[in-house]
Amino acid sequence: MYHGIPGRSRRLQRFYREFLGPGRLGFDIGAHVGSRTRAWRKLGAEVIAVEPQPDCLAVLRWLFRRDEGVTIVPLAVGARPGRVQLRVSTATPTVSSASPEWTETVSRDRRFAGVEWDATIDVEVTTLDALIARHGEPAFCKIDVEGFEVEVLAGLSRPLRALSFEYLPQAHDQALEALRLVDELGAAAGGYRYNYSPVETMRLVSEHWLDAEQLLRVLDRVRPGGRSGDIYARLTGE
Repeated sequence: MYHGIPGRSRRLQRFYREFLGPGRLGFDIGAHVGSRTRAWRKLGAEVIAVEPQPDCLAVLRWLFRRDEGVTIVPLAVGARPGRVQLRVSTATPTVSSASPEWTETVSRDRRFAGVEWDATIDVEVTTLDALIARHGEPAFCKIDVEGFEVEVLAGLSRPLRALSFEYLPQAHDQALEALRLVDELGAAAGGYRYNYSPVETMRLVSEHWLDAEQLLRVLDRVRPGGRSGDIYARLTGE
């Protein structure tokens, strides 16, 4: 499991220190088994860990059972409150998704040849706006929801100081729509600057933060290799 990889927690802490620290609030949307949540707590941040999968929730509740700085929210996040069908991959729960379009798209790629979405569960949905109303505005929000990023961002009506969302070359168009929503949110607050981190490297590809057009050129370079990663956005001046 992710918590047992040597040195990984230290790398996560070094990387996220730019966004989180003592007294700050982080939203871990799609917390899975809490590797980010754990690293953020070691930085002194308070964490709202949002995860709808029952097996992952069991791990989160056990890991953070004595930690009052972690609030576990057993919900999905989307554009509006309600319910959604979550397609679960029992063998590879990190690719469980509430987006049928996303699972259909990535299933055609050879890298997903061994993935089977073999169960479906009905889960309750909240929104980022509702989470903010209840818990406060986060200094950083990580969104890792396997193709449901656009829905998550559609439930946010204000720019956040900093956030990240997953980029998968096989679902390039969905990532571009997510980027468009983020860019529109940031326009009223001076705009966002962007960067990109290849999957689990905990390194940003650019020494300098980029505008949206520059980021698109980065994505065009990494897209042919098929390697996923995360897009980071922070408000200008942060």
